[in-house]
Formats: sequence, C-alpha cells, structure tokens
Amino acid sequence: MSRIAVIQKEKCNPLGCGNFLCIRVCPVNKMGKECIVEEGKKPKINEELCTGCGICQNRCPFEAISIINLPSELDKPPIHLYGKNGFHLYSLPTPIFGKVVGIVGVNGIGKSTAIKILAGVLEPNLGKLDNKEVDYKELIDYFKGTEAQVFFEKVKNKQIKISYKPQHVDLIPKQIKGKVKDLLKKVDEKKEMGRVVKELEIENILDNDVTKISGGELQRVAIAATVLKKANLYIFDEPSSYLDIKQRLKIAQFIKSLVRDDVSIVVIEHDLIVMDYMADLIHIMYGKEGCYGVVSQLKAAKAGINSYLDGFIREDNIRFRDHKIKFEVKPPVKRGKENVLTSWDVMSKKMGKFKLETTEGNIQRNETVGIIGENGIGKTSFVKLLAGVEKPDKGEIDEKIVVSYKPQQLEADSDELVMSVLHDAIKSHTKDLINPLNIKSLYMKKLSQLSGGELQRVAIALALSKKCDLYLLDEPSAYLDVEQRLIISKIIRNVAEITGRSILVVDHDLLFIDYLSDRLIVFEGEPAVHGVEKGPFSMEDGMNSLLTDVAITLRRDEESGRPRINKPSSIKDREQKEKNKYYYG
Repeated sequence: MSRIAVIQKEKCNPLGCGNFLCIRVCPVNKMGKECIVEEGKKPKINEELCTGCGICQNRCPFEAISIINLPSELDKPPIHLYGKNGFHLYSLPTPIFGKVVGIVGVNGIGKSTAIKILAGVLEPNLGKLDNKEVDYKELIDYFKGTEAQVFFEKVKNKQIKISYKPQHVDLIPKQIKGKVKDLLKKVDEKKEMGRVVKELEIENILDNDVTKISGGELQRVAIAATVLKKANLYIFDEPSSYLDIKQRLKIAQFIKSLVRDDVSIVVIEHDLIVMDYMADLIHIMYGKEGCYGVVSQLKAAKAGINSYLDGFIREDNIRFRDHKIKFEVKPPVKRGKENVLTSWDVMSKKMGKFKLETTEGNIQRNETVGIIGENGIGKTSFVKLLAGVEKPDKGEIDEKIVVSYKPQQLEADSDELVMSVLHDAIKSHTKDLINPLNIKSLYMKKLSQLSGGELQRVAIALALSKKCDLYLLDEPSAYLDVEQRLIISKIIRNVAEITGRSILVVDHDLLFIDYLSDRLIVFEGEPAVHGVEKGPFSMEDGMNSLLTDVAITLRRDEESGRPRINKPSSIKDREQKEKNKYYYG
C-alpha cells in the first residue's frame, strides 16, 4: 500500500495556526528528521519519511493536510501530479467511437484535469516533477494493454482530431472580442454554421458582441464553436451550465445527435437527468476532493449512475461514499386555507420591454415550492416582487411576512472574511448548516477568493440562517456538483420541516426540483417579452405542464427511485403520452 501526502495550498494558513503548527507537532520532526519543512512560505511533506500517523492532518485547523493510504492497485506513479504534495490523478476516461461517454463525480476530483489531458490542452507529467516533457512513447507505455493505449497511439499518428469546449465559458469574453457570427465563421470548418446556429437557437444573437451576451447564450455559442470544427472526438465540460430546463434537454439531444461510427463524445455533467438522457456509458470518478482522483471502468449509463448514487463500485470493490443517495416518493400534500403564509393577487409588472403577469396564488406554511421555466421569462422578477425588492404596477402581495432572499447573481468583490459574513450562522447553525455545507475550511478566505461553488454555499448558509417567514433561493444549485445539490436539497427540506418555515426555490435542475418540492410554480410565455406565472400546482400537475411543453416523459428508476427520461417513441413514452401522464405515468 502506497501513501501520499497532499497539502491544499489555498487552504493552508501558517500564520493563522500559530506559525507552522504541522511542523511543530510532527513526531518525525521531533526525532530530529525533516519530515515536514517550510518551503516558499508553505509546509512541504517528505512522503518517504512520513509514517502516516495523521497527527499533522488532525491538528491542522484549516483541514489543509491529507495523509492518504492508497489501495494497492494505485501503487504506481500518477498520470499527473500538480507539484510536490499536490493533487494526484490516476487513470483517464476512455473515449469510445459511436458512443457518448459521460463522467460523473464531485468537484475537485480531477474531471476537468482528465479531459484536458485527453484534449491535449494539458500535458501529463506521469508524476515527474523535473520539468522534462513526457513524450507520447512514455504515455503509450504507461497505458500498455488498455483502451487508452490505442487512443494515444491514434492521437500520435494524427488519426484523432479533438475539439474541446471548456468548463468556464464566462472567460470567453475576456479572451475573444467581436461579433458572435465572426467568431463562428472563423471556426466553421464543416461549413454548417447555418444549421448549427438554428438548432442551438442563437440566430438572433449573431450580430451581438461576444461581451454583451448572457451566460446561457455564451454556453450555446461555445457549443456551436466546438461542433463546427472537424473532429472525431468532441469533449464537453459542463454543457448545461447557465441553461434553462428546455435548453438543457435540447442541448442533450443535440450532443447525442453528433455521434457517428467514427465520432466519439465525452461529457462532464452534474445534471443527472440530462446526463442519463444523453450518455450511453458512464465513468465514475472517485477519490478525495482536492487530493486525488481515480476513473472507474466504463459502465452502462443506467448502471453507472445507480452505482454513483449507491456510493459503491462493485467491479472495483470500492466504496467511495459511506451512504446511499435515495429518492423517496412523496405523497401529495393537502393543505387548507388556514395554513396560508402569504398570498398575492393577479399582478403585473412592466420592466423595460418585458411584462410579467401572475395568476392568483399563495405559499403555505412549512412547504417548499419549486419554480420552473425558461430563462428570461420572469422567475427572478417574480421572486423580487415577493421579496419586496420590486413593487407590482398592478395587484398586491400580503407583505406581513419577513423574507430572506438569496439572489441569482452573487456578489464576490468583497474582502470580508467568510467567518465574519457568517458570524451569526456559525454561532447558531453549525450543526444544521455550516457542517453539512462543508464551510469550516473557508472561514479565513475572503469572499473575493471563493470559487463559484464555494460562494454559492456561503450565500445559501447566510440566507437560511436568518430569522424569517419565507426563504427565497434563486438558482441555489448553480456551480454545485451532484452530491452538493442533493445535500442542499436535504438541508432545504430539513429547514422547512424543523422550523415550520416556507421556502421558494428557482432552479433549472429537474432532479433537484423534483427531490425537494411539495408544489410547483410554472412560468410560460416568450422570453424577454412576456412571462406568465401560474400556480402553485401539485407536483403532478406542475410537472405535467412543463413536460408536455418539452414533449418528454419521466419515469422512476426501479432501483434508485430517481427520475429518468423515457426514450422518445419508446413503449413507455407512448403509453404515458396517450394517458397525458408525462410525470411518472
């Protein structure tokens, strides 16, 4: 069994622990040997001298050190190592021609690193830190006898051309200037720009400047730019980010349509319904966040996602999570008028060229209401009306309630420390919010230093820690991985049940909304022009309304209980449509 020592430098704060606490408590150091030393204002651990006692790991107040005993099958150099005591990646995903290969796993487990290596964006060092380039012969020898060997041989012989869509599409405007159509014309090797922009519904933004389009539009432009290149391996890192439910399903169909006998697709995706819909095969990535990552063998999509939810990979005999993730069937909630927390009339609000209208509705005590609909249809505007941030032009809201509001756009330009921002939450909600949201390690970070996912968790903790009657959470699943989304949904349900307060959640992840909602509000209309709020409905009526609009049907997986999209025109799909039961018919 080999041992690795990892120090997450961004968490490490030698001054905050009283000047290198890890060096002072190390038993090997006390014996006169230099197991942990200071190097570049951070500690460095000599893995050869480390005995694995774990004292430095347990005493580090910032949880920056991990001493890990690896399973015997990983007793070889990593494919890539991010510096001494850095993140270790073992094994790579395997592209399969004629298939969509999906990759699921938590953030910080090496998914993006793995596909950057496949895409040729990152050169693997095979664990060597001597700055010498690793040639393809070494790489091919490393994977001898595996599918990866064949893949890298074909890459070396220029038999495989790769097109790669990176994760952070929000960085595109910082790197590229000019109109959308000019960007797409430059990369249009297939001469299919007209067809692709039509399928991706971006025709109306072709004359817009790249710096002036929304996140969802940027995502679809990036996907268009990727597929317009002539390639036989297309790699997509989180293609559903910034997209609404309808767009996600259309993108999934579009990506699936790219597959040919001589074309392979590799996709990283956190929306499990979308992943299940488009992937033929699944790799599970497991390990320890920020420390090391391992890629499992390929499994059929259904079996792979169920294994991921189980936290156990039978073929590798690996348990990577100590609990299963289950989806329980919730009975319809019946409530009376005496249970109403707040209500609203028929309302309207004009905002520039956009007009929002609502039907009469209410929120009841101790319930979680999901809000679904396209981007630009008025969901956030409606939440702002309920929050009192905006006032309706017509109609009224019962404003005799206190509201805690987490906005969609999170402010991250503050130098305030997380522990200062969350002072009250840490004092009163460590057990029910801080610990499950894994925020303790962020205490000494400034808001401006947080990643999108870290900032999201802090914002959720801040909103849910306030005393109020109604919590309004706008897109709480954004930037979070699969497990974090499910943890958040459990926290939301627990807050509603324990405190008796109500929660309103706007989100685009159908599985997330299905998991936590008692009732649904559905938005219809024309994006950026006119939006109509309807509901709240029962889950069945609300989901039926949405799914009818996008012409898909959902069933429950018999093993995990999770929602799955039926294959178009399958027997199950046809049966549910005939009965007009699009939601678990």
